[in-house]
Amino acid sequence: MRKKLVAYFSASGVTAAAAKNLAAAAGADLYEIKPAVPYTRADLNWQDKQSRSSVEMRDKASRPALADTDADIAAYDVIFVGFPVWWYIAPTIINSFLESYDFSGKEVILFATSGGSGFGEAVQHLKGSVAPDTKLTEGKILNGKPSAASLKAWVDSLNLD
Repeated sequence: MRKKLVAYFSASGVTAAAAKNLAAAAGADLYEIKPAVPYTRADLNWQDKQSRSSVEMRDKASRPALADTDADIAAYDVIFVGFPVWWYIAPTIINSFLESYDFSGKEVILFATSGGSGFGEAVQHLKGSVAPDTKLTEGKILNGKPSAASLKAWVDSLNLD
């Protein structure tokens, strides 16, 4: 049986709720990706072109510092990585997370929450942050409150065991 982890970044709690439900459905451990400097409500105001999140999303080379790097990635075979979609890509803290660990030979399945868009260019912008032999897969947008049964059905369809 392959060991699974759900790692997630959540700025407002929406992605955190989805991650917790996914971890339960997948029988996975849970790890929160936290920025060294937490985002404020003002930072998340996407309508303010000077807000921290807006600036980071326009500067795709930006790499916010992580609060810690103590996830035991080596212990897992499959890692679900979740995030809110910002400006049609993943927040650059996800790049920080992926670049802080060795995902060689691992299977990384992305999931996201979004106010209305799909993954956009998220997968493309994350590929360079993992080793070439990492299997990086666009997974699923988990908007609303997917049922435990629908999450389990999705995880089962991935044939991870």
